[in-house]
Amino acid sequence: MINRRSFTSAAALFALTACAKNSFPVYTGPPVTSILVQKERRKMYLMNDNTVLLEYDFELGFAPRGHKEIEGDGKTPEGTYFIDRKNPNSSFHLSLGLSYPNAEDRAAAAALGQSPGGDIFIHGTPKLFQRDTDWTWGCIAVTNNEIEDIYKMVNIGTPIFLFA
Repeated sequence: MINRRSFTSAAALFALTACAKNSFPVYTGPPVTSILVQKERRKMYLMNDNTVLLEYDFELGFAPRGHKEIEGDGKTPEGTYFIDRKNPNSSFHLSLGLSYPNAEDRAAAAALGQSPGGDIFIHGTPKLFQRDTDWTWGCIAVTNNEIEDIYKMVNIGTPIFLFA
C-alpha cells in the first residue's frame, strides 16, 4: 500500500504548483496601447492603436453621471489618466490603479474646500456579485475572470481615456 498521506500531500502540492504557474500566464499578444471607457454605455475597450483587442461591460460608482469632483461623491473620473499601479492583493480580487487625482482635480476640489478623493481602480468583484446596479465608490468593476485578463494584458503607464 502506498503511503496515502504522502500521495495526498504530493497531489495537493502538484495542484497548487500547477495553479500558481497557470493563474497568470504571460500575455504574448499585441500590446494594449490604451484603454477607452464609455461610462454611459458601460463599455471598456482594450486597444492596440486603433484596433479593439477586447471589450468589457462594467459597473461604476453609485452616482455615475459626471466627472468625479470630491471624495465620496460616487462618481468615476472623466478625462485622460494612466494606469499607475497594480494590486495583486486587492479586496476585489485584482486591481489596476488610475492616476486620479491629477493636479487639475486637486485644484478643483481645493476650490470647493474639499478633498478630491483617490484610490480609483479597475477591479474585480466581491464573491456575491450580480451585474445589475452601479455599486462602487467610483471605480470600474468587472468580473473576476475579466480582471484576470485585464491585469495580465495592461501595463503600468498605459493611458486610459474616460468619456461620459
